[in-house]
Amino acid sequence: MMSKFPFEATLHEIKSDPDLYISSVFFFLESDFLAMPKGKGFIEYSVFEQGYERLKRVTENFSRISPPEIFIVIQTTPISLIVLRSMLGFTPPEWAYITSQQSKVSVSQGFARTIDRDVRMNPLIPLKVEGKKTERLEAMIEVACKLLVEGAPSIDRESIHRLDKADTREGANGIQALATMGVPYAMLLYERFLGRPFAGHRDSVSELVGDPLETAIENILVQAGISFRKTKRAERIIGFDQTPDFIIPSEFNPQIIIEAKITEDDGTARDKTTRIQHLSELSMEGQPPDQPKFEVIACIGGRGFAVRRADMKKILLATRGKVFTLKTLDRLVDCSRLKEFRSR
Repeated sequence: MMSKFPFEATLHEIKSDPDLYISSVFFFLESDFLAMPKGKGFIEYSVFEQGYERLKRVTENFSRISPPEIFIVIQTTPISLIVLRSMLGFTPPEWAYITSQQSKVSVSQGFARTIDRDVRMNPLIPLKVEGKKTERLEAMIEVACKLLVEGAPSIDRESIHRLDKADTREGANGIQALATMGVPYAMLLYERFLGRPFAGHRDSVSELVGDPLETAIENILVQAGISFRKTKRAERIIGFDQTPDFIIPSEFNPQIIIEAKITEDDGTARDKTTRIQHLSELSMEGQPPDQPKFEVIACIGGRGFAVRRADMKKILLATRGKVFTLKTLDRLVDCSRLKEFRSR
C-alpha cells in the first residue's frame, strides 16, 4: 500500500517521485471489460432466433430468397431485418450506401439507422411503413437478397471481400448448407475473431460504459450540496473548445473541472489524457504558476489508463495529483477544492 495518494501530495512531491504515484493510481484502477450494459434495444438470443426461423421458413431453408416474401416477414416479425443485416455483415449505414449504389432508390444513412433502431426497440411488434419508407425498405431488402444470392465476387489477392464469409461466400448454396448442418465451431470462432465479439453491441452502448463513474460523481456532489453543471455530449460551453464533463459551480464561473472516463482501450485513454492536459493549459493561461484559474480533476477507471505509465504521469502533472478512481472516489470532496463548495 502507498503511504500517500497523489491527491494528498504536492506537485513538488509528484515531480520528485512520479513512479510512486503512478503505481498508486494503477493499484486502484479496476477493469470490468467482460461485462457490458445491455442498454435499450438489446436483443436477446431467443428473440433473434424467432426472426431467423421466420426467414428460414419463408425462404424454404434459404433455397428461395424472394424479396417480396421477405418484406412481408419483416413487416410482421421486424427482428428478421436484423437477422438479414447480420447475414450481410453490414452496419445500417453500409447497407444504406450499397442500396443507393445498386438500386434506383436513394437510401440515407439516417433512414437505415432509424429503422434499425426502431426494430431493436420493438423487435416483435409489426412494423408500419408507408410511402417513401416502404420504397426504401423494399430497395434495401432487394439489394440484400441480390448480394446473398450472388455471394462474394472474385477480387485481387491483396484484398478480401466483405461477403467472403463462411455463410455468404458461395451465395445461396452456402447459406443453405450452413443452415442445414450448422456452422463449424472453428469457422465461427474465426469469423468472431475477424469481427470482434460483441463489437456492434459494444459500440451501441459506448455512452453507457462511463455511466457508473459519472453517476457516482453526481451522487457525491449532490450529497455534499455542491452546485455543479453536468454537460451533455457535443454541447458547446463558452470558454472551452472541448466541453468538460462537470463544471463547478457553473459554466459562468468555472472553479473546478472534472473529467470522467472509464475505458478499456489505451487509445481512448490517450485521447482523454490529451483533453486533460489541454484543460490544464487553459487553466494556466495568463496565470501565475501556483494560481490556476480553475482546478482540473480526473476521475478514471478501466484498464485502458493502466497501459502507458507516461500518459499517467501527464495526467498527474496536469491535475496536480487530483486523480481519483472508483475505489478512491470517497475522497473526492475532502481532497480537492470541492470542499470549498460543500454546503452540507
